[in-house]
Amino acid sequence: MDAKAKGRAEALIEAMPYLRQARRKMSEHKYDTGVLEEVVREIPGLMKRKVAGAGRDELITFWVEALPYLHAFRDRVIVVKFGGHAMTAADLIADFERDVAALESAGIHPIVVHGGGPMINARLAEADVKSEFVDGVRVTDDATMAVAQEVLSEVNQTICKGIEAHGGRAVGLVDGECLKVERMPSGAPGVSLGRVGLVREVSPELRNLATQADAIPVVAPLGVDKDGVICNVNADYAAQGVAAILGADKLVLMTNTEGVLDADERLISRIDGAHTEELIESGVIGGGMLPKVRCALDAVKGGVKNAHIIDGRVEHALLLELLTDEGVGTLVTGS
Repeated sequence: MDAKAKGRAEALIEAMPYLRQARRKMSEHKYDTGVLEEVVREIPGLMKRKVAGAGRDELITFWVEALPYLHAFRDRVIVVKFGGHAMTAADLIADFERDVAALESAGIHPIVVHGGGPMINARLAEADVKSEFVDGVRVTDDATMAVAQEVLSEVNQTICKGIEAHGGRAVGLVDGECLKVERMPSGAPGVSLGRVGLVREVSPELRNLATQADAIPVVAPLGVDKDGVICNVNADYAAQGVAAILGADKLVLMTNTEGVLDADERLISRIDGAHTEELIESGVIGGGMLPKVRCALDAVKGGVKNAHIIDGRVEHALLLELLTDEGVGTLVTGS
């Protein structure tokens, strides 16, 4: 990540509380550029600020660029799936927690749905329990489920503490009761995924928390089926289900790659459903990216306005994707 991008992200975080306070004034003037500059110039100590090498005028440019996005997303629900490499690096975890707290402070309603695959794999290996996957979905027997619950509870608690350390109020949802699921078929004759579910409904508690001004739900990918049995849910599918059911404005999937790449392995910054299907049909989109793209498409087909597939290895990837013109990943739209 270059110094300019890092400076932009840190400048956004630092300014969030002031920008939220000034939002009414800005909206009254329909976000006129001159008014925006006047607002950010009033931020205390601006003349003295040096964020990652950015000077005063550059900071003003960063903030002015972000303000229309903050206005558009105010009071909107954004579901973020946190997983992959970003969960294994302490600095990226801290960046993510700080980004989420900053979004909430700006009047946006983030919901975090986290994974835990690498940690579950390691714990299963320690217990001499074999990990088995079918089309990227973990086969979950009783022994695997016990380990998954234990690990996901630990991960959830860690994320909540991190968000709160940066000024947010996180509410951990780890018992599976907030997600109502039905058993997921494997798609292969004679193969059972075991205790694996797909989200079909969310609890009243999660619905209420989704729009509560001072709460950030942090959801473990666990759900309860019609018989009251706790099931494992693939974190991407869990986030997609939550976003669609709640009518979220956006779904953000954090991955270990730049985003969706074309045939020449160049990043596609924006793609619609028809183009995505063409790339899938031609084999350009495949492997581990295919289920994530399918998940993004299902989200927009289910009523989510846009889905984003972003590189979780980039510092402050969440803020840079949502609040800057360039972004750091691929925006998936319905049309």
